[in-house]
This record gives sequence, C-alpha cells and structure tokens, in this order.
Amino acid sequence: LRHQICFDPNVVSQITDNDNEDEEQESTTVRYHPENLEQLQSQTHFSRQELQLIYRGFKNDCPSGVVNEDTFKNIYALFFPLGDSSKYAQFLFNAFDKDKNGSLSFEELVCDLSVLLRGTTEEKLNWAFNLYDINKDGQITKEEMLDILKAIYDLMGKSIHPRLKEEAVRQHVRMFFQKMDINQDGVVTIDEFIDCCQKDENAMQSLKIFDNAV
Repeated sequence: LRHQICFDPNVVSQITDNDNEDEEQESTTVRYHPENLEQLQSQTHFSRQELQLIYRGFKNDCPSGVVNEDTFKNIYALFFPLGDSSKYAQFLFNAFDKDKNGSLSFEELVCDLSVLLRGTTEEKLNWAFNLYDINKDGQITKEEMLDILKAIYDLMGKSIHPRLKEEAVRQHVRMFFQKMDINQDGVVTIDEFIDCCQKDENAMQSLKIFDNAV
C-alpha cells in the first residue's frame, strides 16, 4: 500500500515514522521544487523527507497531479471493502476541496493530512466542523449531522456488530445535536461546536468515530 499513502492517514503515519530508513533513496527518487517544499514545510507538521515520501505516493496514484472525485472515491473504497464508502468519500472530498474546483492538488491533500495526523485539538475540531458543514454556510444543521453519521455507518458496513438501525443513529444525532446547540436556535456554530467538544468528554469521544473513517 506504499503507493496509496496519500489517502490513508494510518498508512502515512506508519511509513513516515520510518522515513529515515530510506531517506537517501527518497531524496534521489523524488524531485520537488525547493521553494514549494519549503512553503509546505511551513504550512504543515511534516518534515522535508516526509513530504517527499508522500509526494512520491501521490504521483504514483495521480500522475496528472490532481485527483477528481471519482478517482478519490475509487481509491477510498479500497480501504473499506466491507461497506459502501461512496457517500462518505464524497463528503470527505468536499472537505478537502477548499477552492471548490472539483479536483484535489497535492498541496490540498497534504495540508489536510497534516491536521488529521498531527494537528492540535482545536485544528482537528475545526476540520471536523468543516466536514459536518456540508453546504459550507458556517453552521451545522441536524440534517447535516445525520447525513455524515449515516455515511460513516455505511462506510464501516459489516465491521460494525451489531448493525445499528437508522432510528438508533437518529437518536444519537438528536442527543449529540441538543448538547451542542447551546442557544437552541436549531443550528450549531463553530464556537458552539468547539466549546462543547472541549468541555464534554462524551462529545469528544463521539467524534472519535472519525478515527476509523478518515
């Protein structure tokens, strides 16, 4: 799976932890413009060697230099063969695609991976909020939260035992949303989201469902 590391943080973590073993090989195999590399180092939590290694995987999977949504879905499905990953992959693609041009560059992918793997708690919460905020209007509705949770359960598929019924998922969302919607106006803002997660250990634990899905 070395050539698919740009899409699976667990694989990235395992490989980058051992990147010194073949540092010399990577430095001769990968060609990366120094100015771009230095800029990415300043924007991420990755070292120069880690960026080179991740870039090699990206170029192997995506020789055109960009990833469209269909390609992203196809690659993502390889990691979750027991479930239907298409809907969650769509939400994830939209969260990665910051400029909304319908494709992902190496820079967009590596910056998000940096947050997911090594970001601070607040950085990760900001990222999670952006994922939940499907229409990117700066707030989360109960319907958006339900759509994300249903997509995650579909993604995990047969690996979840026993399989949760949709009403159980809806009940989980209702309780979670009510706890976050501090002023009870029917939407959750970024401040409410972060404040609730930082103060409530149960809310933070609920977010860890992303650990197996991102």
